[in-house]
Amino acid sequence: MVKPSQPPRAGLVLAVLSVAAFMASLDVFIVNVAFDSIGADFPGTSLSALSWVLNAYAVVFAALLVPAGRLADRYGRRTGFVLGLAVFTAASAACAASDGIWTLVAFRAVQAVGAALLTPASLGLVLASSAPEHRARSVKIWAASGAVAAALGPVFGGLLVDADWRWVFLVNVPVGIVAIGGALRWAPRSRDESVTTLPDLLGAALLAVSVGVLSLGLVKGPDWGWGAGRTEITWLIAVVSFLLFVGRSRQHPSPVVSPALLRVRAFAWSNATALLFAIAFAAALLSVVLYLQQVWHYSPIRTGLAVAPGPMMVPVVAALAHRLAARVPIGVVVAAGCLALGGGSLMIAASVGRDPAYASALLPGWLVGGVGVGLALPSILSAATSDLPPAEAATGSGVISMNRQIGTAIGVSLIVAVLGTPADFAAAHTAFRHAWWALASVTVVAAVAAIGMTPRGPRSGEPGTRAPAWVGPPA
Repeated sequence: MVKPSQPPRAGLVLAVLSVAAFMASLDVFIVNVAFDSIGADFPGTSLSALSWVLNAYAVVFAALLVPAGRLADRYGRRTGFVLGLAVFTAASAACAASDGIWTLVAFRAVQAVGAALLTPASLGLVLASSAPEHRARSVKIWAASGAVAAALGPVFGGLLVDADWRWVFLVNVPVGIVAIGGALRWAPRSRDESVTTLPDLLGAALLAVSVGVLSLGLVKGPDWGWGAGRTEITWLIAVVSFLLFVGRSRQHPSPVVSPALLRVRAFAWSNATALLFAIAFAAALLSVVLYLQQVWHYSPIRTGLAVAPGPMMVPVVAALAHRLAARVPIGVVVAAGCLALGGGSLMIAASVGRDPAYASALLPGWLVGGVGVGLALPSILSAATSDLPPAEAATGSGVISMNRQIGTAIGVSLIVAVLGTPADFAAAHTAFRHAWWALASVTVVAAVAAIGMTPRGPRSGEPGTRAPAWVGPPA
């Protein structure tokens, strides 16, 4: 049973928690825009090495998200939030001071540890600090901070990177310090008395090894050779680690992923869809950023402005998707979103060329892709927990968010593997077109999986449907 104390200034607590969530999400989108500038600052760094700036964060965050949430439930959510924010802030400063690509990658992994601690703890504090009649609204405001970061991130990131990519990380430091002070002053002490067992940290480590080694194999496959011994060893380690993780999950009293949850039809299919959709979304975002900067030679700020319209479509279309879900099976809505994302990528592949033609060649497909994300992503998150018991909703939402991060790591690796190191424009253009065709293929598989995720109960958005206790971390 949760026994929170009610602070007198719930609005201030919500503001502090939402700012922290916004910061964690903003960091993801800014780093995409900073990708090319980071590479230029470390001469000789390959695209495959640069990919770990994104993947180290995604892999560690995915593996630790659910265990960190349970640790916060047991030992105190305010403690977990403040500790996570402190780690995230300190790691951000260390990222800015990095003098080599692998030092930066290491501190990005530390940053992910902080994000994994603060994200679930922040939602628990939102619930603990809000009156029962205001909790649904507070959760929506908290979750909306991530959507705002997605919309503003490319532009804000472009402005910072235009000065120096290190500002991408330095900007977190003053915000983090202020948020820590606000949490210590206003956030309530809250923990779940029913949580008595430690989470399966070894299982989380096995999951991280499996996803990390799989990403390594995808990234290095073109260099090593897909049939080379080193590549085959990475596949073997990835499979064995995953099987050990599955075995741990079946035996441990507090597994990262409870096998019982996967027996819930809507939850299982929602996780499959979330994983596949995240692969395509991460691949689409990175590929467009790289094309703008490496082929059209856009500056960071121009890249940010060019990328922004797609994410800006998401909150607008998400409101439409919520209304559609009351009349159309949620799986159909998500499938349509998956196909729109893939269709937008194919439109870009068919239109772009050597000369910049943003308004006519890239923007239409990018807007269609943004519509797809708005239709699919919020609906995946809301449908995932609709058939779960209330006590499992938070854990279930953490698992689906974990799968989104795994998909992100695979999507980035997929783009790096397909692009390789083209020698001229013709080779680069062909490689990007192959990348967009590949991610469109993934969206077709995601659309098929989405059909199975429609809950057996009331449709998402209908009266009586439970809102998820955790709509997913902003990061």
